[in-house]
Amino acid sequence: MMTAMQRLGLTEDHLQRMPEGHLLHPLAAQAFLNMQAAAKHDGISLAIASAFRSFDRQRMIWNRKWRGERVINDIDGQPLKTDKLNDEEKLHAILHWSALPGASRHHWGTDIDIWDPSGFTEDSPLQLIPAEYEDINAPCYQLWSWLKAHAHDYGFFFPYRVYQGGVAREPWHLSYQPLAQQLQNLLTVDELAEAIERADIEGKTIILTHLETIKRRYFDTICESSQGG
Repeated sequence: MMTAMQRLGLTEDHLQRMPEGHLLHPLAAQAFLNMQAAAKHDGISLAIASAFRSFDRQRMIWNRKWRGERVINDIDGQPLKTDKLNDEEKLHAILHWSALPGASRHHWGTDIDIWDPSGFTEDSPLQLIPAEYEDINAPCYQLWSWLKAHAHDYGFFFPYRVYQGGVAREPWHLSYQPLAQQLQNLLTVDELAEAIERADIEGKTIILTHLETIKRRYFDTICESSQGG
């Protein structure tokens, strides 16, 4: 089982490098390669857009959003005017789309964001929005449909298949259930608080004040079913 340092994304010594350079846990990596080969056999292009993200990488994303250097979107994916938000409102706006450092499933090496690269160009890059997957003529629709039918055969499921009041709906996010299900209940508020207290992270006071709510609303609540549909 992973150590607290590994679960929090503070080390990557539990991971292996994939052919494209992404880092995954060895068990998740092999399951993905098997799934990718099966998809290719069925004429489906399946690639990883993002896999492991470290605590520090997640912290950089968080800090840029908090400072207004990176766009924060509302629940419909439209840019928010952050100068109109108080700190608590800004906290929840960021958490809707971006995990708190230390509480990202991507730290474990079990979770991946997937895409079909053939449907995108430099002029029309991947944005990771639901419309790219769920609209029938969208570039990742065929991939998404295939994964809904077959991902569970390889141990993967969609943890954010539906919106449940916390993290946004993410049809691109797959999780390797045999490992992730075990890890889900191991992260504690105390170890997360310790990591946040030690970090150079914006909004630290409001984060620590609401940490139990953050964990319950944005980390603990997922779609339990391994079925994608």
